[in-house]
Amino acid sequence: MKLLYHVEEKSGYQSVIDESCDVLEYNRFDFLRLGRGETWRGETGDYETVLVILGGKATFTVEGLTWEQVGRRENVFSGKATALYVPIRTAFSVTEAGGGTLQIGVCKVKAEQKFQPFLVEPEEIVVHHRGKETWKREVHDIIADNGEGRVQRIVLGETYGEPGGWSSYPPHKHDENSETEVKMEEIYYFQMEPQQGFGVQLVYTEDGEVNESFIIRHGDAVALHKGYHPVAAAGGYKIYYLWFLGGGDGRRLKPFDQPAHKWLLQD
Repeated sequence: MKLLYHVEEKSGYQSVIDESCDVLEYNRFDFLRLGRGETWRGETGDYETVLVILGGKATFTVEGLTWEQVGRRENVFSGKATALYVPIRTAFSVTEAGGGTLQIGVCKVKAEQKFQPFLVEPEEIVVHHRGKETWKREVHDIIADNGEGRVQRIVLGETYGEPGGWSSYPPHKHDENSETEVKMEEIYYFQMEPQQGFGVQLVYTEDGEVNESFIIRHGDAVALHKGYHPVAAAGGYKIYYLWFLGGGDGRRLKPFDQPAHKWLLQD
């Protein structure tokens, strides 16, 4: 059972968590890195796809629609995201438009319904300050609560954790359907500031079926199929992760509304 993956430092398009990941049914994660003026063309197939600009500027073209020179941050720690939703069975192109390097996280969730493409700009992102004491973090909702009818399954955002602090905490899970929980898969993609930093990802179930811990570094990604999955940043290092959920049974329960670990108080 492989849960930890890594994005390589190379140009072009790379599949990071693909169909070879046997613990995920819906979610996949790819990465795109383009140099000055470069263009990449793709097609979404059976996956509704969100292109999250991690750094740089892009020009997007989807089904005759064009968004020119979008993206306002140099890196994930310097501002809010810009993201493009591309529906299933749709061709699209991405061009580096800022005269530098463009980095994009490609978040994919298997779907059957086709919606309209749309751009999420920084001022549309909803920011939450969650937790307290040693588990304070800032959460940015990019596509929340299944996109208010604009998407089928994907829920997506970014989290910024404090040095030495915990995130995804108190521990929570979303691996079964109940009155308070919706079964959903998730993927985390991490960056660190400074980049030599590290953190720890735990993935575990109460019955011990899953009991994993990973040192996570800049560029790592983790497949989360079941169980609790808290994250800790090492002292002195800020931690960022792009997260997205997929699955569910049509209900609109936000992941942060779920109960915490049974022996911890929910903030």
